[in-house]
Amino acid sequence: MAEKKNILTYDGLKALEDELQDLKVVRRKEVAQKIKEAREQGDLSENAEYDAAKDEQRDIEARIEELEKILKNAEVIDEAEFEQGKINIGCTVRLFDFDFDEEVEYRLVGSTEADILQNKISNESPIGMALIGAGIGQVVEVEGPDGICKFEVLDITR
Repeated sequence: MAEKKNILTYDGLKALEDELQDLKVVRRKEVAQKIKEAREQGDLSENAEYDAAKDEQRDIEARIEELEKILKNAEVIDEAEFEQGKINIGCTVRLFDFDFDEEVEYRLVGSTEADILQNKISNESPIGMALIGAGIGQVVEVEGPDGICKFEVLDITR
């Protein structure tokens, strides 16, 4: 079975590559130094610094492996290929939320980059799927756990 492609914007790709580089070049050396210093303290069986450094090393190696897997299966979308005036991955959209009677703004990204705290929503989320292909002035309905939510598309920027 083929692995799922990780859809990324150019910004998302750059951020993951930068994180991977930092982990490999900077963080690995820092942790290796911590382990070395902890070893020099003597008995490793009762050395909390050594255990903490080894745990940190394990976490870094796991994240490096995860990032390499994501990047190996990355598919960078070319935002210029999408129809102007229509929502697609890479767009920032300003919406009017009828339920809360307020404007909200989201950037539509692939699931790998999604981070609701930064208003980045996945193209695979219910809202993301409903928004793809919509244009300015269009009202989009999204079925959620609390019923149907309505959004009007106010603006689309790339």
